[in-house]
Amino acid sequence: MFTGLIRELAKVESFSNNILTLKSNYKPKIGDSIAVNGACLTVVKISNNSFSVELSPESTKILALENYKNEVHMEPAMQMGDRFEGHIVQGHVDCIGTIKKIDKSGNSTDFYISLPKEFIKYVIPKGSITIDGVSLTVNDVFSDSFRLTIIPHTIENTLFKKYKIGSRVNIETDMFARYIYNMFKNKKEDLSWGDVERIMASY
Repeated sequence: MFTGLIRELAKVESFSNNILTLKSNYKPKIGDSIAVNGACLTVVKISNNSFSVELSPESTKILALENYKNEVHMEPAMQMGDRFEGHIVQGHVDCIGTIKKIDKSGNSTDFYISLPKEFIKYVIPKGSITIDGVSLTVNDVFSDSFRLTIIPHTIENTLFKKYKIGSRVNIETDMFARYIYNMFKNKKEDLSWGDVERIMASY
């Protein structure tokens, strides 16, 4: 489990044969879970100044692999007793989104991101979403996209400063939204966003 708060921007040393090797200040152990651009991966090798994680065929099919170069978002899994911030992130990427529009909004920047329509039902106004491992709040939801407002601190300390229109990103929708939708999917005609927000507020 993760929080969506990036520990650091790790440097990609190599990526071949499904093995991704990263240089990082953080020193994991063999078998540790590390979220890399939001995907939970297992550490399989440790070197002096780097560590390696392995991607399964399933991971390579679902992830925006073009972003696994130069720098990547890295967050180690939470440990028992850690302070909980951000939101609950599983490291299970649902789909790839595409940045459709970037607008300056006062001292912040609005990013409009499209995603496959079958996943938009899990995106809730003012709910949480994870973009390449970064925990963020959804401002608006449209038929096949949503809007995020990113503050300068987040842009400067994440890959958001490099994203452009057309950039693809890993998306993990909110875990509670997925669970609640599936719990009530047979009664979804009677379930409004207000109902969903009230249910989620009880957790």
